[in-house]
Amino acid sequence: MTQKKAVVLVSGGLDSTTVLAIARSEGYACYSMSFDYGQRHSSELRAAERTAKALGAVEHKVIKLDLRSIGGSALTDDAIAVPEEETGGIPVTYVPARNTVFLSIALGWAEVLGCDDIFIGVNAVDFSGYPDCRPEYIAAYEAMANLATRAGAEGNKLRIRTPLIHLSKAEIVQLGLALGVDYSLTVSCYQANDQGEACGKCDSCRLRKQGFVQAGIADPTHYQS
Repeated sequence: MTQKKAVVLVSGGLDSTTVLAIARSEGYACYSMSFDYGQRHSSELRAAERTAKALGAVEHKVIKLDLRSIGGSALTDDAIAVPEEETGGIPVTYVPARNTVFLSIALGWAEVLGCDDIFIGVNAVDFSGYPDCRPEYIAAYEAMANLATRAGAEGNKLRIRTPLIHLSKAEIVQLGLALGVDYSLTVSCYQANDQGEACGKCDSCRLRKQGFVQAGIADPTHYQS
């Protein structure tokens, strides 16, 4: 029998690495995809390559985009500082339309590969308030994908898989460890240095730290001294 295939969006961070491990555990041949979109640091891309290799991805593809040309986010505009304290509302680290752009390119690759499943590590519990991480958004995108593609028109049901969407960060950590994830390979920080060391202060670092504490697991993150 031909092994079923999945495209898995990976950023090199904790959540997406866990999703890759989940897809592998479900028997998928995983085709991982990352984006060099003009983010503040490239260490997350190196982390994505490490985790894709460690978790046995069949192929790892890095797509180059220039979201820095439109800016609008602390991750794509150096004039906007990354907050190091909690803020209300949608934070400045939200990248306009990022998940929509990423999913659209993943959708194209899924059609080329002939696979019906795209995995993404969005989370609606321990997250930063990003509108494109909500279940309603994912449902709407999946409906659009089935209308917009040849695969969908020919009756192949395309699915956007979000196995972490209702899990806390602690639950994600516990699940990943049970699946053999080495979180020391991952980088979640919004402003990690070239060595992949985390700042320990940004929203992503706070959520990650909290997850390990609540899971009762020693934090393997490499922090800046």
